[in-house]
Amino acid sequence: MTPVTLAIFLLGLAIIVVASVFVVVPLFRPAPAASTEVGSERERWERQKRQALEAIKEVELDHRMGKLSQEDLAAMRGRFEAQAFEAMAALERGDH
Repeated sequence: MTPVTLAIFLLGLAIIVVASVFVVVPLFRPAPAASTEVGSERERWERQKRQALEAIKEVELDHRMGKLSQEDLAAMRGRFEAQAFEAMAALERGDH
């Protein structure tokens, strides 16, 4: 092996080792601490509110596109509004 070939080989080997370490190190880190019940409950209410508001937008778009009748829109919107109001009330009460 010539010195240039040996240098290229060692450089390639070093790159492989660095990449392997980069991939393997996160596997050995300790798992993040689980959130407390208070935080997870608040997150659940926030998620419910966000999903309900997104669903309202989606059904309104479906109605405008002609995929939903006025009756279907009213029923679905009412259900999603109730979910959003429930979540907002819980967040305001401090149910978290």
